[in-house]
Amino acid sequence: MTDRSLEALGLDAVPAEDPLAYPGLPVTEPSLLTGDELLRLDVRPRRLGEWYVKELRQPLDEVLARLGRASAGRRHPVLAVGSNASPAQVGHKLTRCGVPAVVPMVPVRVRGVGVGCSGHISTAGYVAGAPYADPGAQAVLVVSWLDPVQLAALDGTEFHYARVLLPGAAFAMTMPSGERLSGAYAYVSAHGVLRGPDGAPRSGGVAQRQLLAALLAGSARLRTLLGPDPATWVERARADRAVRERGTQIFGEEGWVLRRTGLAAYADTAAEPRRYDDLPPLGGSLRR
Repeated sequence: MTDRSLEALGLDAVPAEDPLAYPGLPVTEPSLLTGDELLRLDVRPRRLGEWYVKELRQPLDEVLARLGRASAGRRHPVLAVGSNASPAQVGHKLTRCGVPAVVPMVPVRVRGVGVGCSGHISTAGYVAGAPYADPGAQAVLVVSWLDPVQLAALDGTEFHYARVLLPGAAFAMTMPSGERLSGAYAYVSAHGVLRGPDGAPRSGGVAQRQLLAALLAGSARLRTLLGPDPATWVERARADRAVRERGTQIFGEEGWVLRRTGLAAYADTAAEPRRYDDLPPLGGSLRR
């Protein structure tokens, strides 16, 4: 079998360890993360569990069962707008929590979700991505299917965020198979998103080095605290919680933070997180 390790694929950079590499490189095709390997999924006009793992020539659910992991239908779809689209970052987060990193990851066409920048400085020192409602937005974003233990582990790493359930009726999410998801979770920043010079949300789709340079150029107080350059920023920020908190305060003092993202209303009130099986497709050309 061709070497499908993250290192061989050039996908092994972990933003938590290299903040200026944020958000890391996302998966670009339907894949199954298995530790430090990324196997390809052969898209079928059926639900995810019936897609084949190309390298193993078996349906995904059979592979998951053989690995002792939950089937696709018992997993929770989670939409990524930042480093959670990176298999290396997802693997790093899960393994640090002692949880096996066996995760289906699929690029999905999404409407209505903008990718911005959270209004805080993360523990790793970078400014992370954060979603907001934007009716005109169209993008391909990665959805990961997490089992209950993995979801709980990821929740524990997202303490600046609230997990919400975006309904497919309001935010169209179309799988490569043509299936329209009826819902997927997303993490919404408790700090809002950063405003750009034009007053609109600042784009989270730029390189971290470029973003931090722009923020430093726009604030003398940030330059004093974290400057003069992005490398100094991440070095100082990751070393000192007080520096991160002060930098976050400066975002607000500069008038850069948009508190309302338009997504808080989608908080999931169900007693248990919804599973893929609990979210029947809205449409598409799936075979039954």
